Amino acid sequence: MRPLTPVIRPLIHAHTYRRWAYLVIGGALLMPFAMAALVLATLITQHGRPAGDPGPTAIALATLLCLALLTATALIPGVRNGQTHLARALLQGPLTNTPHTRTSRPTARSALWLCLHLLLGMAASLATMVALTEAAMLATAPLNPQPYSTPAQRLLGPLLALLLVAALLYTIALLGHLLTRTAPHLLGPTPTERLAAAHAHAHTLAERARLARELHDSLGHALSVVTLQAATAARLLDTDPDFARNALTHIADQARTATADLDHALGILREDTPTDRTPPPDLTHLHHLTQATRHTGTDLTCHITGDIHRVPALLSREAYRITQEALTNALRHAPHHTPTLTLHITPTDLTLNVTNPRPPRTRPRTRPGPGRGITGMQERAHLLGGTLTCRPTPTHWHLTLHLTWKDTR
Repeated sequence: MRPLTPVIRPLIHAHTYRRWAYLVIGGALLMPFAMAALVLATLITQHGRPAGDPGPTAIALATLLCLALLTATALIPGVRNGQTHLARALLQGPLTNTPHTRTSRPTARSALWLCLHLLLGMAASLATMVALTEAAMLATAPLNPQPYSTPAQRLLGPLLALLLVAALLYTIALLGHLLTRTAPHLLGPTPTERLAAAHAHAHTLAERARLARELHDSLGHALSVVTLQAATAARLLDTDPDFARNALTHIADQARTATADLDHALGILREDTPTDRTPPPDLTHLHHLTQATRHTGTDLTCHITGDIHRVPALLSREAYRITQEALTNALRHAPHHTPTLTLHITPTDLTLNVTNPRPPRTRPRTRPGPGRGITGMQERAHLLGGTLTCRPTPTHWHLTLHLTWKDTR
């Protein structure tokens, strides 16, 4: 039975009947265009001809007028979208895997598709009317002996009717397959639309990566600080209640800061938000960042030279996030050790160095390669045209950021 499957598949597969409906719709849509074109061509060429005899000239002119009307219809805004949706629903096939652009402007290819659909639909409709009518007459031959002269012809009528219907179905399947293979080339996005869709997708991915960096750096730092302060407060609650009370106060401050950062990050997702309700922190907030780090019990050494306000706003925000993530890594991987932060600013560049001791590792690293934090910092630096290097030594971990800009003052 398996070798016969490709032969009988067009007869039993649902695609054949969906595409049959699609072709019949095309034939029905062609009728008003064809009738209007034929009437107009007859009026133009009717000179001395008897009524009801259009002649070959009128038929040729009607064909040209019909094609012109179809082309004009295909150029109406929205027609291409309608054709695409109808073809996706009934033809299916490769067109369903083709990206559907939001702005589908009319093109010459969509006009060609409308002409092809309607002309093939008319041919399929005529074949359907003729074949089904003849098949009905052949099927009823044993009950209606008058048109058939011999009993053998009357007995073969139902068999011939089945063969005629099968031939019609194979023809419909062939026409439907032809349209299915042609649809992606005529209804699919143009190269310009594909390029625009690729740019939009890249922009979406960039926004998602930006949001991931914002959440990772801001919330990751806040959670690391809160974890260390909570652990320290719990340990010193009985022996040093004043320190524990201050640690709880700083935990509340960090929670408020994290809430503000989360509000800023969620503002990126909301399309109806005209501006960020909470401005993101920049290098002018570096003092608060270093103070929060020291409140965890970490003896941070900080050296800042140069005017922070000379750094452009965008570079200042991104440099702050990189500094925040670098200190978060130091708190996470080397708690209660002494990291060193050095920031040197000139009128045209800045250099950030963060160094922290590497504690002896008690167990092997389970995840090879850099983590998300280092990757995010490198992405930030790359987008700004700067460089960020991470260089471990046997005793320390060194992170260096270098950014440059033009002095506009």
